[in-house]
Order: sequence, then C-alpha cells, then structure tokens
Amino acid sequence: MTIRLYDTATREVRDFVPLQEGKVGLYVCGLTVQSEPHVGHVRSGVNFDVLQRWLRHRGFEVTFIRNVTDIDDKILTKSAEQGRPWYNLAYAMKLELDKAYAALNVAPPTYEPAATGHIPEMIVLIERLIERGHAYAAEDGSGDVYFDVRSWPSYGELTKQGVDDMEPAADADPRGKRDPRDFALWKGRKDSEPATASWPSPWGPGRPGWHIECSAMAGKYLGESFDIHGGGVDLRFPHHENEQAQSRAAGGGFASYWMHNAWITTAGEKMSKSLGNTLSIPEILKSYRGVELRYYIVAAHYRSHVEFSFEALDEAAVGYRRIESFLERVGADPAAAGEVPAAFAAAMDDDLGTPAAVAVLHETVREGNRQLAAGEDATGAAAAVAAMLDVLGVHPHDPAWGSRGGDDAERLTAAVDALVAGLLEERAQARAEKDWARADAIRDRIKSAGIEVTDTPDGPSWTVS
Repeated sequence: MTIRLYDTATREVRDFVPLQEGKVGLYVCGLTVQSEPHVGHVRSGVNFDVLQRWLRHRGFEVTFIRNVTDIDDKILTKSAEQGRPWYNLAYAMKLELDKAYAALNVAPPTYEPAATGHIPEMIVLIERLIERGHAYAAEDGSGDVYFDVRSWPSYGELTKQGVDDMEPAADADPRGKRDPRDFALWKGRKDSEPATASWPSPWGPGRPGWHIECSAMAGKYLGESFDIHGGGVDLRFPHHENEQAQSRAAGGGFASYWMHNAWITTAGEKMSKSLGNTLSIPEILKSYRGVELRYYIVAAHYRSHVEFSFEALDEAAVGYRRIESFLERVGADPAAAGEVPAAFAAAMDDDLGTPAAVAVLHETVREGNRQLAAGEDATGAAAAVAAMLDVLGVHPHDPAWGSRGGDDAERLTAAVDALVAGLLEERAQARAEKDWARADAIRDRIKSAGIEVTDTPDGPSWTVS
C-alpha cells in the first residue's frame, strides 16, 4: 500500500513518505473569520477532512492542525463598517464557521489554534529572523518589521517565480521597505486602529502580519518540520510562498508536501464576497441536506475547479438518495461497515481520487440492487457501501447528521423513496421474467400516485410529477 499525493512544490504526484513512520503531521490554513462562510469557503474543510479520514483508514496516526485567523486587515475594516468591535465580529463569524463545518460533518481537527492566542510565538520567530539577517525593522518609525526577500535566495521556489517578476507586496505602507516585495511580519499600530487590536512587542505596539501567523502556529504544534501543508489554491502566493520562506529562513524544514484544493466558481470566477456571488451555507441548507451538499463536494476531485450550479447539486442529491435507498432496502444492519473494495482503495491512494472512488461506490450499489432484484443476499454489498461512505464522511447513519431523516419533510421523502424503490424492484423482477403485464401494472400504479419514473444508467430515479 502506497499513498501518492500531488505535491504543489514539485508539481508531480509523489509517493507519500512521512517523516516519522506511522504518523502524519498535517497543517491546513483555516479561514479568516470576517464574514459568514459560503460553499467556496468550506470546500477546503471538506477536502482535507477526507484526506485525514483516508490517512486514518490506512492506519496513520494523524495530528491535524487547522488554524483560525482572527486578527487581520479585513476584519478591522469590516468591523469598523459595521460599527462593532473587531473581536466581536471575529467571534461571531467563528461560531458561524463552526456551524457550517458541523452541518457538513467536517470532523474537528486535533487542535484549532487562533492567531491572537499565539502572539508570543510570532514575536520569537520574528526576532530569530532579524538575528539571522532575514528581517529588519523599518526605519520610518512605523513599528513595522519586514522579511527581506532578497536575503533568501530560495524565495519564490514554491510557485516557481523569480523575485524580479513578482508584484510589490501590498500588505503594508511601502515607505519603510528596502524592496517593494518585502512583506510585513509585524505591523505597528496606526492611530486609526483600535487599541485592542495591538500587542506589545520589541518594535512597539502592533499586530502580526498574516503570513507569520501560520508559521508560528504550525511550528508550535507540529514542529519545525512536518509532513503536509494544505489550503486553497489561491493561497499559494503570496501566503504559502511567504510562509515557507520565513520558516526555512528561520532554520526549520517546514512542510515536506504541499497540497492545494481548487476553487468552487460561479460564472467562471472564484466564489468570493468581493464578487458578490456568494452562496452561504445556511441558505443552501434551506433546500438541501448537509449530507447532500457534502456528497456534491467530495464527488469532484479536490484539485478540479467546480462550477457551482443548483442543477448539478440536484443531480448529486438524486444520486446520493439512490445510495440511501439501497441501504434502506437491504433489511440487515447497513451501519455495520465492511472492507472498502480494492478499486475504491486504489482510487483513494491515487491522490485522493474521489471521482473514481464514487464510481466504485455506485457500481457496488448497482450490484447490490441486482442482488435484491434476484432475491439474493445483498448484505455484503451494503457493508462495502457503508465502509466507503464512512471514508467520504457521508454515511446516512452517521450521528453527525442528527436524527434519521432530519425534519418531517426529509423523513417523508425517505419513506416515499423506500416505498417507491420496493415497487421499482418488483417491476425490475417482472421485466426480468418477461411478465410485461405485471410490469406495466406496477408502472401505472406508481404513475397514478403522481410519481414520474426515469430509467438511468445507475438505475431508475423518481420525481413528483
């Protein structure tokens, strides 16, 4: 068994070899809690949740750290616009993020450090960079401290860029910089900013730059060298490039592998608040169950951009309900998971190939439905399906989804689905026996109840006509 992962740094799929046998240190950049999370935000949480589930399934002991950025320029700007303390906005949005993760069955990490809780570690790291000649305090009296990009010859290696080809860093006033590409490690407090948004430091009161936060938190909980660093593809530059440079310049090895999930787009553009094309999790969950939204996300490969549409989400929900229907009809205990099929394991070992893994899942469901129609025992297929659903985090019996079936409408849908599935099974058996009259009678009975049946390659599906 060898897990292979696409490493952004080398731009190739590599065998995963952990620094310590049997153990994995995983760090994922969490969100800046400035606003209500949308479906684009939570994709990273879902994708890396699948990664840690698969690593654990393969027997690894995983230490999973996912941070929260709770002090940031955007947080200060938005809180000022809303006339509320910045820490109140950050706390309220963190609660909304927790709800969104819970609604999609994203398991909590080993630890979730907040940036504001690790200011001392950041100051120590900045001091080390200054001592090594890779950082300097601005001479303009601002209290800013910058990383000197030209002092680190490997700067740009993660994203394969030369320093002279980069745009100037836009994270601080350029007047105190030696080079416009130097980025802020510490930001001296401005008179326009609240006093609560600053901490004492050797360079005067201020707050950390964005990039130093993750380096300090990753180092504290995973050590100066660890296995995997993950996050959204938009973080490769400048955030992850700067993290790697400052961490290695300070003497650490930092991440052995870099993994990045792609965007969820709308109209071909990254889903973001600034574009005004957001779809908040609470709004989507008014029409779809959390398990259906998660299934929609995991069915796509984590490195593939997904163009969001409600039509595609509808199709995913119908496909998921077919899986649920099969488990309902088995009659044995479908929660008793068996072994995942070899083809599923091979797909997951190949850079978390969830599209191929989901295809194996549906193939197993189709075989189970065939067994049921033929009067054969389908409990083995059901156990395999349950095991695959566990890995993907979409098992309908998972306590994370709450009571079986959710609200009254969901329970009614599940009950009707089970009844219709039984009739369709009888119809399939009649057709197999060439009893056309009986098959037609069953079809007419279903249609008279206002239900339209459509035959698909994955089996029949139904809608209320």
